Amino acid sequence: MKWLAVLALVLPVALAASQGIDISHWQGTVDFNAAKANGVKFVCIKATEGTDYKDPEFSFHYIGATNAGLIRRAYHFARPDVSSGAAQATYFTANGGGWSADGITLPGALDIEYNPYGTTCYGLSQSAMTAWIKDFSNTYLSKTGRYPVIYTTTDWWKTCTVELSKCSMRLFYY
Repeated sequence: MKWLAVLALVLPVALAASQGIDISHWQGTVDFNAAKANGVKFVCIKATEGTDYKDPEFSFHYIGATNAGLIRRAYHFARPDVSSGAAQATYFTANGGGWSADGITLPGALDIEYNPYGTTCYGLSQSAMTAWIKDFSNTYLSKTGRYPVIYTTTDWWKTCTVELSKCSMRLFYY
């Protein structure tokens, strides 16, 4: 089965066709009206991590972005070392990561990158990591009717996954 992977690459803002910001509790209070006035069009907001963490600022950030008239998307920080892709996609969609056809909510994003807590690829082989991502993506699709965006770096993708040629790719430049 062909599956969709949407990669977001971090490049200078000058190259971006549409400007967005990626936020979590680490940014604290965000002035979304000022962000919009400075050209920000959309916001990626951390909702969850693994199957037991909810970003404590998610609701505040989500409502703030909405009130400022920004397009928003929730993202899930992947922890392939702690549970299945299906379990994490289910947790994500149950805690703010869903999608709706309201014109301001983008499908959720899977933030998967080098492991800040341990081994580079979370201790998984390339084929096991690819299977984990497919499990997350297919579960997200079944719950929302949309594929998630996969937010990562090309270096991590090349190092930790296989079957790149079988993916339908979309590159976003932030």
